[in-house]
Amino acid sequence: MKAPRLTRPLTLEERQQTPDGGGGFVETWVPLGTLWAEVDSRSGRETGRRQAASVSLTNLRITVRAAPFGDPSRPKPEQRFRDGARIYRILAVADSDPLARYLICYSDEEVAG
Repeated sequence: MKAPRLTRPLTLEERQQTPDGGGGFVETWVPLGTLWAEVDSRSGRETGRRQAASVSLTNLRITVRAAPFGDPSRPKPEQRFRDGARIYRILAVADSDPLARYLICYSDEEVAG
């Protein structure tokens, strides 16, 4: 296996709900740290129109260094990566090779245009 080129710093974020004082919750995203990654586009498509704007969905394969199960720096589904204003929602995570040196995070990016 060829080693990935981990040249993009991505912020790993986790959803957190905090009480809003009125019986409900406010959703916020809490940064867990920065991971260096290789980001590859896999496919893309237009998913429809929202409020007179088209929405495109891009499937991505994001590779990061592996971390043990339970470690806060190990990405999980339902978390996301942030790259400035760009958001990559993590759908699934798998080992990239039998030695588990890297993780592949299958992700989506949705962009309204």
